[in-house]
Amino acid sequence: MPFAEPLVSSGLTTATATTGVAILGLGRWGVHWLRNFRQHSQARVVALCDPHGPNLDRAIASFERPEPVFTTTDWRSAIAHPEVEAVIIVTPASTHAEVVAAALDRHLHVLVEKPLTLTVESAYDLCAKAEQVDRQLMVDHNYLFHPAVIAGREAVASLGNLRYGYATRSHLGPVRGDVDVMWDLAIHDVAILNHWLGMMPEAVVAEGQSWLQVGIADNVWARLIYPGGLEMRMHWAWNNPDKQRRCGLVGDRGTLIFDELATNPLVIQKGTFGINFQPEQVGTEVLAVPQAEPLAAVCDHFLRSVRSNSPSSVSSGWVGLELVRVLVGLKRSMDLRGARIEL
Repeated sequence: MPFAEPLVSSGLTTATATTGVAILGLGRWGVHWLRNFRQHSQARVVALCDPHGPNLDRAIASFERPEPVFTTTDWRSAIAHPEVEAVIIVTPASTHAEVVAAALDRHLHVLVEKPLTLTVESAYDLCAKAEQVDRQLMVDHNYLFHPAVIAGREAVASLGNLRYGYATRSHLGPVRGDVDVMWDLAIHDVAILNHWLGMMPEAVVAEGQSWLQVGIADNVWARLIYPGGLEMRMHWAWNNPDKQRRCGLVGDRGTLIFDELATNPLVIQKGTFGINFQPEQVGTEVLAVPQAEPLAAVCDHFLRSVRSNSPSSVSSGWVGLELVRVLVGLKRSMDLRGARIEL
C-alpha cells in the first residue's frame, strides 16, 4: 500500500442528518471530490486522507473558512472514524481491492474511482460483499453522468439499424507507470458505448505498442464485438499530440457523434445515397446538451443511493465488474498479440 505511517490530527464534527463522508486520496482527482462533497447539502466531509502530508495541507487550505475535519495519512484510521458512513476512494487502482473490502467490512457505503479492481475475481468478491453487508458499492464511471452521454442514449433509436461504432481518445499523456493506456483510458469509451447500446461485448481483440516505457503499452487498437456481430473499433494513445475525445455510432439513418472537445459536443450527421451513390440530404442535427458538471451528478446520485440504501441504477459495482471483465479480456488479447478473447 502506498500510505505512509499515520500522521493524525483530530477535530470531530457534530453528527447531523447529512451523510458523513471520508475521502481517501487528495491528488489530481481527489480535490475535485472534496469540492463537490463540501458543496453538497446532504453531505459533510468528516475525514480526509492522503499519504502525502502536503496534499492534506493544500486540501485544508482550500477551505474558505476553518472547518473541523479529521486528517490522516493512514487510510485505516480514516475509515475507522466514528462519524464516517460513506467512503470515497481515489487511490491507485492496484489498492482498490484491499481498501474497498476494508470499508465494506466496516459496513460503510463506497464510491470508488474506476476501475473497480484489476481482476474479475476481486471485483466480483467486492460486489458480493457489498450485498452481504447491505451497503452500496458504486463506481465512478462519470461519463455515464455526462449530459451529452445521457442525451446520446436517448438518440440512438433514431439512427435506424446500427452498422458499427468507433472511439478515439488520445493526447500527450498523462503517462502513468502503474497501468497501461488501455487500463487508463479504455474504460471511458467502453462504458459510454455499452451504455448507449444497452449491452456488453461478447468478445474483444486488442494490440498494443510501447513507445514510452518498456512493457507498458501507450498505444492500443481494439475491436469490441457485440451480440449480432456489431463491432466497435477503438484507439487509445498517450503519445499523440492530436488530442481527441470522440466516439460515434453509425446507423443506416445517421451517425451519432459525441466529441467532448467540440463546440457542439453531441450531433447526428445525416445523409443518404442517391443515383450512382451521390450523397443526398446531407446535414447536421445539433442535439441540446444541458450544462452540468458530471462529477456533481455522480456525488448527488451516490448520496441518494446511500440515503435510500438502494443500488445505483447507472453505475453500481456490478456495472463496474462487467467493465473490468472487458478490460481484462482486452489485456489478455494484447498479451496474446491480438487473439480474439471470448468474454
